[in-house]
Amino acid sequence: MVVKVYGPAYASAARRVLACLIEKEVEFEMVPVDLIGGEQKKPEYLKLQPFGMVPVVQDGDFSLYESRAILRYYAEKYAAQGTNLLGKNLEERAQVEQWLEVEGQNYQPHIYTLVLQLLFFPKMGKTADEKTVKENEEKLAQVLDVYEERLSKSKYLAGDFFSLADLSHLPFTHYLVNAMDKAYLIKDRKHVNAWWEDISNRPSWKKVLEF
Repeated sequence: MVVKVYGPAYASAARRVLACLIEKEVEFEMVPVDLIGGEQKKPEYLKLQPFGMVPVVQDGDFSLYESRAILRYYAEKYAAQGTNLLGKNLEERAQVEQWLEVEGQNYQPHIYTLVLQLLFFPKMGKTADEKTVKENEEKLAQVLDVYEERLSKSKYLAGDFFSLADLSHLPFTHYLVNAMDKAYLIKDRKHVNAWWEDISNRPSWKKVLEF
């Protein structure tokens, strides 16, 4: 059964899901959603995603939204194929879940704000708020200091295996490193930089960037 992924392939949350599907060797097709035209706010789409966000996946009669929930679902459903993204035992799984929470609660808010202010505001004709940028850069730096300590002890966030915890960082860190003048936040931290070079060069992520 081919999984349908609703959303533009350039959307960060959609990219997170696509990388997971590729790692798990799951066949999928994109169903375009015109965000600029507001298609995500129309009644037909809101039946799939009542908050008007992307992506949504349809897997036969089953549909699911929220990208991290989708990651967990496919990593579990196809545990026997592709890359093991959840770990080999309960303790490893717990570490994956812990760092997924860290990404969602500690990392994502600050990096999202920086991307919004510095990358998307100019495209929308808005000016970035310098105070907001400064505050979130400082907070992100503190988070990355914790990552540096963690990654000095293990190759990946949950241990010595690539997992959903690492994969979930790909979309927004890609913007930080490649589309803004903030790459030093990653590159100036030896272990964080080595981790980023590793995960950003995975074939799955390179394929996602081709969409």
